[in-house]
Amino acid sequence: MLTQQTLENSTRRHDLDWLRLIAILILLFFHTGMWFNTWDWHVKNNELSTSFNYWMVWLHFWRMPLLLFISGAGTYMALGKRTPSQFAGERFRRLFIPLAFGMFVIVPPQIYFEHIKEYSGYSDFYKTVFNFVPYPKGSFSWHHLWFVAYLFLYSLIALPFLIYLRSPKSAGFRNSITKLLSSPAGLLFIPSIFILITQILLRPYFPNEQHNLRDLSYVVYYFCFFLFGMICYSSPQLWQLIGQNRKYLLVATLFALIPFYVVFMHFRQVIHFPWSDDTVEIIFSVIAIFVGWFSLITIIAYGQHYLNRSHPWLKYFNEGLYPFYILHQTVIIAIGYYVCQWDWSIFAKFWTISLLTLASCILIFLAIRTNNVTRLLFGLKGKKLEATSETISKRVVLET
Repeated sequence: MLTQQTLENSTRRHDLDWLRLIAILILLFFHTGMWFNTWDWHVKNNELSTSFNYWMVWLHFWRMPLLLFISGAGTYMALGKRTPSQFAGERFRRLFIPLAFGMFVIVPPQIYFEHIKEYSGYSDFYKTVFNFVPYPKGSFSWHHLWFVAYLFLYSLIALPFLIYLRSPKSAGFRNSITKLLSSPAGLLFIPSIFILITQILLRPYFPNEQHNLRDLSYVVYYFCFFLFGMICYSSPQLWQLIGQNRKYLLVATLFALIPFYVVFMHFRQVIHFPWSDDTVEIIFSVIAIFVGWFSLITIIAYGQHYLNRSHPWLKYFNEGLYPFYILHQTVIIAIGYYVCQWDWSIFAKFWTISLLTLASCILIFLAIRTNNVTRLLFGLKGKKLEATSETISKRVVLET
């Protein structure tokens, strides 16, 4: 049986590193797919395909929650190595600075390509960013960097709870949570019902009609996954139970996908229910919350069992993921704008955009990591700081 000390002093959670890598790669293909599915997006190909909707609709409900769950676990670990003031300062450097940089440098090209015919060139467009009119009416936005903004907000809001969670005073709370979630049913339904209740209370008042600044219901929705990431990792027994119950979690997820896709078929006009579209949409939203949590916790469970293994390249992958996330959507839109003008099939365009984006982001990252200015702007540790940390770690190992 794992103990709190064992979990915190054990080797790095390689499974979370691998899952973070997988989630970011999924984002690459997901956002490339947005060129070709039938959903609204900033830019679209001239030919669309409903086949993209079928795999993307499932990914939509767990891809970002998975990243937030992993971020919650990572935040819990990060506080253990820092004082609260050091933690807040580190969050500012790694989240707020890249967010501000991204809003003025990384995001504007996305808006430019969306309205490229309205301007004589990029310099003509870029002046409109400083009007500070929020997108879609203006050119000021964080677009996909909402995730970075939310993480910064969540980290500060959760700090008092994190301090409590890491203190001996929380032992009773952690034991109670572990008992509540110890069975597969508890692990599946208690968190998902909790998330559902938050949405029942908030969505009637915050119907998610805004594009730039997401409403309070979605801020709370994603915060739930961040919160459960912290809580689950804070209890070694609960963390172990997640992996042990992986088969039950998988079966439950597969069964939950049946009503999920049956109701989804109503919107594809394959199946027709004798209710209004608004009623069907509410039913689908409820089912989607359960599918999202079921899928996420199943992936965490199987990752814990199969992916907790190191690799010589994993350190470099892990360092590059954050800059890759910051860059990827802008690169997808910039490359896709030209590729989608070619007389190619959707399949050829999809893979061309995906692979060129992957290669471009890797090349840009190799340039970013060479100096401390760009490292700071993309949320990476300074090179001297990294070297000092490694030296101290090696010295501690030798002295012990």
